[in-house]
Amino acid sequence: MDTNSVRSLFAMFSGEEAHDETAPIVTLAVERIGSLLLPEADPNDVRLDFLCAAEANYRYQQIKAARGAGDYTYAGKLSKTGQSSALTCAESLLRDYYQLCEDLIRPRTFTFITTGKEAEPCSPTSSAT
Repeated sequence: MDTNSVRSLFAMFSGEEAHDETAPIVTLAVERIGSLLLPEADPNDVRLDFLCAAEANYRYQQIKAARGAGDYTYAGKLSKTGQSSALTCAESLLRDYYQLCEDLIRPRTFTFITTGKEAEPCSPTSSAT
């Protein structure tokens, strides 16, 4: 994956120039997607640059939404629709690029989470006497 290409694509997706403030988001996206690659995947496949940029853009839009970066209407009222729309579009774009790269990355459909009690072993213990 080419980090400079990812930064340029991030700028195109987000409408913001890639600068020092957004560099950690791009770096995080590149590392995260790199960790999902299948062993036989070519890390220089250009589709991965697009996927990394879409991931970075999604995280950036999440941060903007969390900051409450709403737009004001002409009457001075706060309008959240602009930011939620940007986040929704970023999420849709990210899904599209995950589908485009499905032959290069591990499936993301299974997540195992334990809460509360200590996790029990996955294999049953033998109770034969």
